[in-house]
Amino acid sequence: MYLKTLSLGLVVGLLASTSAMALDTKRLEPKDEKFSFEGPFGTYDRGSLQRGYQVYKEVCAACHSANHLAFHDLAEAGGPEFTEAQARALATAGKLPADPNDKGETTDDKGAPLMRSATLADHFPSPFPNEQAARANNGGALPPDLSMVVKAREGGPQYVYSILTGFGGTPPHGFKVTDGKYYNPYFEGWNISMPPPLKANTVSYSDGTKATVEQEAHDVVTFLTWASEPKMEERKRFGFGVLAFLVLLAGVLFAAYRKVWKDAH
Repeated sequence: MYLKTLSLGLVVGLLASTSAMALDTKRLEPKDEKFSFEGPFGTYDRGSLQRGYQVYKEVCAACHSANHLAFHDLAEAGGPEFTEAQARALATAGKLPADPNDKGETTDDKGAPLMRSATLADHFPSPFPNEQAARANNGGALPPDLSMVVKAREGGPQYVYSILTGFGGTPPHGFKVTDGKYYNPYFEGWNISMPPPLKANTVSYSDGTKATVEQEAHDVVTFLTWASEPKMEERKRFGFGVLAFLVLLAGVLFAAYRKVWKDAH
């Protein structure tokens, strides 16, 4: 009887241990995706930035805002570097609430808000008028603003890339996907509210680049990294100039030191 009880205890303990292991939902380490902007001499790929804006506009902007970005940023040096005419056309496609008309009205005869085309000076329009509307349209979850998301998430661009490409796998045995959630092992807890945003050929790239899920994710992460750090290239150039100056200064000081001590002897 003692041996049977002991054996039963060992089995129960083993099952409990196995169950605990199955429920360890710590997120996986991000994928090792390589980006052109990495390293001290890295720069943004202009083609990838422009394609990334297209992915953001056609896919992400339906749920996510990017409140820190204005349309004129798209034409400035260090960014996607669209021409001013292209940036103006991209702005015109955006719609924003209009000021009251000459009658003081802010809605039309059907109660819909009056809208106007955006200008270069305007920030990207938000998909929802307020947080309550955003939650109501996303099952209670609040889609984060993407302006600073790459800087705000541990793992940076690799983490965001992994999330975007981490859907579609089969959950491990013993893990339950919560109703209204989606399995993604790169997200803490593995249950994520965001449905898979990217599919192959979600967008049609004008430059002929094949729009795989991985390519779309790479491009939009490049764009969002620039959004989080638009002055990165300028900062790196300035840092390189400072280092060059310090090396030159060290050489001058060393030469002066040698001359002073040579005369002293």
